[in-house]
Formats: sequence, C-alpha cells, structure tokens
Amino acid sequence: MGLEADGGRPEASRHYEESFKRQIVRLCENGKPAREIKDEYDISHSTPRRWVRGIRDSGSTKAADNRTPGQNGPVELRKRNRQLEMEVDVSEQAAPVFARR
Repeated sequence: MGLEADGGRPEASRHYEESFKRQIVRLCENGKPAREIKDEYDISHSTPRRWVRGIRDSGSTKAADNRTPGQNGPVELRKRNRQLEMEVDVSEQAAPVFARR
C-alpha cells in the first residue's frame, strides 16, 4: 500500500512513500470522495486534503516543505532535543563500562 514501518512510532504516525501520496492526490483531483479514499487506503480524512494543498502550494507533499520558517524552527529544535537525549542515554549506559577500565 506504500507504507513503510517506522519502528517505534505510534500507529497514527506513518510514513507514506511519495508515489503513494501522489496517487492519492490524483484520486482526489479526479473527484473520488474523501470518505472512499479514507476507507479504501486506511488513512485519516484530513491527510489527502493536506497532500493536495501541499502539491498546490509548494509542489511537495512533505510537511517540511509546506511549513513557514517560523513553524520549522520548533520542529528542528524538537529533533535536536531527541538526538541529544539519545546521546545522553548512550553515554549513561557506556559510563559504567569505561569506569571499569
């Protein structure tokens, strides 16, 4: 169906391949009702609208391409925070190993 597993992300947060997104956009533009798309492809009713709007506005279905710089700032900070938290976790796990040497 165009889905990729995301290991650890909640079920509601899925990654769809670009070709799948564009297929859904074509269905919307050709008049297929959103309810039918939602039921047939098991996606939320707002997702196709967001992809259609993205294609019209920026030519892209990617969220980052459709956010303002002000909206991207907090997103980038959250990503960086998650990365640093993982680094701290790894360091904390490795500290006892290095302390024994």
